Amino acid sequence: MKKTIALVTGGFSGEAVISYKSAITIQNNMDPEKWICYLIDISNSGWFYTQPNGDKVAVDKNDFSIIIDGNKIQFDAVLIGLHGTPGEDGKLQGYFDCLNIKYTSCSTATSALTFNKRYTVAVAAFGGIKVAKSLHLFKNSPIEIKEILFNLTLPVFVKPNNGGSSIGMSKVNFEKDLPQAIEKAFKEDNQVLIEEFIKGREFTIGVFKSNGKIIALPITEVITTKEFFDYEAKYNGASQEITPAILEESIAEKIRIAAIKAYSIFNCNGVIRIDFIFDESSGEPYMLEINTVPGQSEASIIPQQVKAMGWSLQDFYSSLIEECLI
Repeated sequence: MKKTIALVTGGFSGEAVISYKSAITIQNNMDPEKWICYLIDISNSGWFYTQPNGDKVAVDKNDFSIIIDGNKIQFDAVLIGLHGTPGEDGKLQGYFDCLNIKYTSCSTATSALTFNKRYTVAVAAFGGIKVAKSLHLFKNSPIEIKEILFNLTLPVFVKPNNGGSSIGMSKVNFEKDLPQAIEKAFKEDNQVLIEEFIKGREFTIGVFKSNGKIIALPITEVITTKEFFDYEAKYNGASQEITPAILEESIAEKIRIAAIKAYSIFNCNGVIRIDFIFDESSGEPYMLEINTVPGQSEASIIPQQVKAMGWSLQDFYSSLIEECLI
C-alpha cells in the first residue's frame, strides 16, 4: 500500500527561494509507485497545500493534516526540503515529534546544534575533528576590532552564525574591511562567526543512512572563480563543481572518514552535506560546517553526488523515506 508523504518547502528566511527549487527536483523524482506526495508550503503567510486547480488548502496545525473534497489527509512521513528556519534549525522537527510524525532529517537537537556554526565546530573539535580557529560575536555584546585581530590572524571569513547558502558571508584580507563585513553578517543574524582562513582545496561530501548503514557519497571539489564559495558561486554559476573529485585516494579516504565520524558524533539522520578544506600544510581535512537539509535543486551538489554513485534520485529519495519509516 502506498504511503502518504508531505514534502515541506518554503520557510521564514531568505533561503526559501532555494527551498522552492529543491522541492521541484524532489517532487519530480518521487516514485509514484510507492508514494502519494503532497507539497506543503510553509511561509509567513500560512501553511498551505495548493490543489491542481490553484485552490489553497490550509494545513490544520493541530495534527498536520489537510482536507480535500471532504477527505482528511494525514501523513505517514514528512520529507523536509525546507532550508533555513524552521526546517533546518529543529523547530519543525520538534513540532513533528510532538505529533509523533516521522521525518527525513536530523532530530530537533542535532538540527538546532548544527544550525549554529560555532557550536557545530566546537562539538566537532571536542570529537577530534579538525576545525579552523574562530571567534563568536553577539550583536548585543560589541567587540573591538583589535581584540578580534589579537585572537585571529587575517585573512578571515566572516559569516552569519546561523543559516546556510552563504548569505551574508565575506572574506576579509585587510583590517579596514572587517567592520563592514561584520555589519553585513549581522544583517542576517544576531550572531556572527569569524574563522581564520585555511589555504587548501575545498571539498564537500554528502552522507546519508540507508538500511541502518552510514554511506558517504562521492566527493565534490568546489573551484570558484570568486574568492570563496558564496551565494553567487553556489547558485549563479560562479563556480566549478567536479563530481566525483579528482584526488588521491589517501586524501579522499581521510575526508570520508571525517565525514562519517561527524555523522556519528552529531547523531545525524537523513542526508547531510559537510564542507571541508583540505589543509595543504598539515595534510588533513578541516571541517567547515554541516548542512542538515542540503539543497536539492538542479544546481545543487547532492543530486550530482547521488548520480555519480550510480543511484537515481528516485531511488535516493525513496531510500530516505524508507529509512525514516523504520
